[in-house]
Amino acid sequence: FDLSQCKKMDVAEAGIRTQKTRVCYFYDSLMGTYYYGPEHPMKPHRLRMTHALLSSYQLYKKMQVYRPHPAHYQEITQFHADDYTDFLRRVSPENEKDYQHQLEKFNLGLYTDCPIFPGLYNFCQLYTGASLDGACKLNNGQVDIAINWSGGLHHAKKSEASGFCYINDIVLAILELLKYHARVLYIDIDIHHGDGVEEAFYTTDRVMTVSFHKYGDFFPGSGALGEVGDQKGKYYSVNFPLEDGIDDKGFLSVFKPVIEKVMEVYRPGAIVLQCGADSLTGDRLGCFNVTLKGHGECVRYVKSYNVPLLVLGGGGYNIRNVSRCWTYETAVVLDTAVSDYIPYNEFFHYYGPEFRLHLKESDMENR
Repeated sequence: FDLSQCKKMDVAEAGIRTQKTRVCYFYDSLMGTYYYGPEHPMKPHRLRMTHALLSSYQLYKKMQVYRPHPAHYQEITQFHADDYTDFLRRVSPENEKDYQHQLEKFNLGLYTDCPIFPGLYNFCQLYTGASLDGACKLNNGQVDIAINWSGGLHHAKKSEASGFCYINDIVLAILELLKYHARVLYIDIDIHHGDGVEEAFYTTDRVMTVSFHKYGDFFPGSGALGEVGDQKGKYYSVNFPLEDGIDDKGFLSVFKPVIEKVMEVYRPGAIVLQCGADSLTGDRLGCFNVTLKGHGECVRYVKSYNVPLLVLGGGGYNIRNVSRCWTYETAVVLDTAVSDYIPYNEFFHYYGPEFRLHLKESDMENR
């Protein structure tokens, strides 16, 4: 048995893999049917729009498409507290008035940004199951990149809902990846600081968290430059606070050098990339001026390192732009050029009057 041949074969296989990236994508038609309520900015309907748009571009033909399993209680409680998870399982709009104490304790309900809506726990199970399934596919070497646009809910804490997030699918997916990889890198380009993920891994060096976000009188209030981790995790949390109006050029001028240095020094075995679309120009809650091209270039750049990659969604409150963004970024992952003219699809009328995929920067001040 010639060991040198074995080595040559591995290099050849690696070459083949870089030529054709194996991608899987998770979606369940139920994901887009959940409803936070009429005044709430979070609209799961954006997932249905994203799926319809990327399907109209025929992108589904270039990747493995899976329906995720709903995450089990035992999987969710790998990170979340039992009493919190039990409560999410039990509470409903019909009985929430009987749970005043727990609602306050767990930061849920009427006077918070995390309402109780029909099917809440099932919604959490689906988006979390998809992230876990993606992590498992990567661990097993079945794919190079896994996509779950319903995931990326980065604010949820061990025993607390926060910022529209109830279960932290990212933390659970990273825990899954840590079963096979010594080091996992988490990158967050949502306009809000990825506080729930940072907090979960603040004292370990096995996960490095890197977040680029608006800072200063802005939710969640954390993510200062000086938040660097603690104990064994000291210097394994990286925060890059940004000002209003940052555009593609400005964002990429900080994103690329920071990620280049992180990759060089940390050398992760897997990467989780949270692609919150509220950092785009024209977002209802955001104040950046980044276009699809800039946002998508972050995805392309991370992909270029050829490290197993889990790509997740996150924030995004202009639903037309969210579906544009995540469709474009699916195309980026697939190395597929797509037309700027949006093909006819179920939600075509949402994209008028231009019916174009790409966004233009606004004339807002870059501070």
